[in-house]
Amino acid sequence: MVTFSIENFGCRATEADAAALRRGLLGNGLTPAAGHDSADVVVLNTCTVTAAADSQAREAVRKIHRANPGARIVVTGCYAQRAPEELAAMDGVAYVVGNSHQAEIPGVVRGLLAPRAERRDFVPVAHLEDDAMSLARGPAKILTGDIFAQSTVQIAPASFMAGGHTRPILKIQDGCSNRCSYCVIPFVRGRSRSLPPDEVVREVHALTVAGAKEIVLSGINLGSYGRDLTPRAGLAGVVRRILDETEIQQLRLSSIEPQDVTEDFVELVASSDRIAPHFHIPLQSGSDRILRAMHRWYRSEHYAERVKLIRRRLPDAAIGADVIVGFPGETDEDWGDTVGFIESLPFTYLHVFSFSERPGTAAASLGDAVPLKTIREGARALRALAEEKSAAFRAAQAGRVVRALTLARGGDDWTGGLTANYLKVRIAGRHPANEWHEVCLDSDCVAEELRAEPAEISSRK
Repeated sequence: MVTFSIENFGCRATEADAAALRRGLLGNGLTPAAGHDSADVVVLNTCTVTAAADSQAREAVRKIHRANPGARIVVTGCYAQRAPEELAAMDGVAYVVGNSHQAEIPGVVRGLLAPRAERRDFVPVAHLEDDAMSLARGPAKILTGDIFAQSTVQIAPASFMAGGHTRPILKIQDGCSNRCSYCVIPFVRGRSRSLPPDEVVREVHALTVAGAKEIVLSGINLGSYGRDLTPRAGLAGVVRRILDETEIQQLRLSSIEPQDVTEDFVELVASSDRIAPHFHIPLQSGSDRILRAMHRWYRSEHYAERVKLIRRRLPDAAIGADVIVGFPGETDEDWGDTVGFIESLPFTYLHVFSFSERPGTAAASLGDAVPLKTIREGARALRALAEEKSAAFRAAQAGRVVRALTLARGGDDWTGGLTANYLKVRIAGRHPANEWHEVCLDSDCVAEELRAEPAEISSRK
């Protein structure tokens, strides 16, 4: 019996990729291991959005190799697509497989585990282009190629995504056709491409039949969904089809760019209690000068209008953002604009990133770097501001009776849950995962999670 384990790094799109990898390995007769320490094959699905993400992946390779020297480590994902030779040179790594060939990993594993005489003809090749992201032909254990040649979106069948999991992620879009000056993701994910609407509806239906009560629709640039299809489709259109043609109880949408948060789209979310009132809208900077340097397609005024529109139509919606600290050339005035802008808007959480130079991007050649100490101090201050806003949002929700979906975690006397507006709660008592509970939110908070009691108990007090 050959065993495997998978570790995923990064965003919801990579989580969906990991589910597809798991499906492929199970379908090829491998058995899940209890952990990396006992696995014959370990697959690491990497992220490369920052240098810290790269470092985290390398440290995982070292740690696994120390604990389980006999494991065959297969590294895939965005870091593997961007810099395969870096990873191939590490002790313990048996194969590096880029996003371009991720669907071939089950065959790679078969080749690794077959007796040497049986795998004489298994010779992977590197299909590399003459562009800025290409590398010289590497050793035989590198399998990567032209990511821009990809034309499909790889997904995991519903039976594998829903089994044993709450809130499955369905990736309906991959890649990005934008060229933000700091971002390497288009070069490791390829151009924007979408899962056809009929397939989306079919997968949502299958997930629902498999027991999913909430599904998260995800993508690298989700708001661009359908623009590559013929006939052209759109995110709002496929969401309406899901609502009309399936019985899914709740949809949640992952990150959507500001220009795609239109008045019609906000109205769509507000019109249905089956769409979670949760908007994650990347900001990156509150300075228009920096937004121009980042090659972002909006300005702060446009962004603020969208956030205020959401708050008017959905007073209790979760509104989150990504913010980059220390973009090259960022001045004290730019930083002040960003802080003031965030202070002025009703964000409920922030994801704060320190600027990380990514090879091959326009920002890597800008120079005028912000001192590391300044970046660290700014990130720390912004995270403190984010916590103030999160705490204020939690406090404003205290006393409300809401519906929460139980998660597969908890303690001796509580169960984790998530509300439609993205509040993490601790529901009194032990309950199975993937159940809806009407709960009354408390003002008390533990580890940034609101305490909650079943509504029928609270009403008797």
